[in-house]
Amino acid sequence: MNVYGYTVEKPSGEQVSLRDYEGKVLLVVNTATGCGFTPQYDDLEKLYAECRDQGFEILDFPCNQFANQAPGDDEEIHQFCTLKFGTEFPQFKKIEVNGENAIPLFADMATAYPFQGFNGLKKLVMNKVAKSVDKEFGDKAYIKWNFTKFLVNRQGEVVARFEPTVDMKDVAAAVREQL
Repeated sequence: MNVYGYTVEKPSGEQVSLRDYEGKVLLVVNTATGCGFTPQYDDLEKLYAECRDQGFEILDFPCNQFANQAPGDDEEIHQFCTLKFGTEFPQFKKIEVNGENAIPLFADMATAYPFQGFNGLKKLVMNKVAKSVDKEFGDKAYIKWNFTKFLVNRQGEVVARFEPTVDMKDVAAAVREQL
């Protein structure tokens, strides 16, 4: 699956072609400001600061579909991320990743790289919580929780999916391997 044919939206409403990121390694993430995984913003920003000069971008897509963990509007979410975590990577308009209104980018990435399960200490809790989300979206439950990450190589091909329970050190190692 190649992401260059997709268009996404900035909070201003401006359409952005992912072809604008051609030749870069991308980490595409659905995020939330009030999630147990929100501290991953720290790790994401550190990775971004370390690797952006090597052709790396993080594309941040806030999502409120998981327990209403991103309730603010786009400006409130942006302020939270920049003030609390110092994020500098691009943040796009708040989206839906599951259901009939899921943006095609996430629906297609998740179809190409389906859910393989949670891991780590939060596995049991996350399995239980994700099942309730699955019931709500049925066969359109593409993403199981916020901070799901998709790694895209320099040719625009999705090469990996990381669930939010994957250690950020493993995500960072995969990014560095693509660089």
